[in-house]
Amino acid sequence: MFICNFKVNKKLIYKLLFSILFLLAIIIAFFAIYKVFNYEGIDDSIPVPDISVIDSKNYTNVLKSVHDNLDSYVGQQISFVGYVYRVYDFSDSQFVLARDMLIDSNKQTLVVGFLCNYKNASSFTDGTWVNITGKITKGNYHGDIPIIEITNMESCDKPTDLYVSPPDDTYIPTSALF
Repeated sequence: MFICNFKVNKKLIYKLLFSILFLLAIIIAFFAIYKVFNYEGIDDSIPVPDISVIDSKNYTNVLKSVHDNLDSYVGQQISFVGYVYRVYDFSDSQFVLARDMLIDSNKQTLVVGFLCNYKNASSFTDGTWVNITGKITKGNYHGDIPIIEITNMESCDKPTDLYVSPPDDTYIPTSALF
């Protein structure tokens, strides 16, 4: 019969076990730090549409945001409905694509909208409801303002929601219109 006796050094085993766990923790920490600072995972950004459609619910919020942050919206394609509104000092190619904003409960309104530029604008009379598609540019009309360079403009029916509300305080502008 063969008997093998060997002595177990408990202190050495504890030191070895502690060293292995410590090295494992350091490797996990470095791996986590590497992943945090070199993350190239899934692109979870919100895709920006080619043409943003403005409706009566977000009309004044978008209008205010574009006026407040014009440089970040230059080049954005938009589409929306409004009526042709002109003032005496506009050129033949200029008009405001307007909507009526309710300012109190007695249906008092204020005309709001984007200044637009379109080569065939004179073929549309004041008050005509139109649907436009165009690009936001930076222009000058008594100071820097957004001007919509229209690429497509066509007559349309008067919408059922004629009035827009004033911009609310909860609207948070983003890099895109929506």
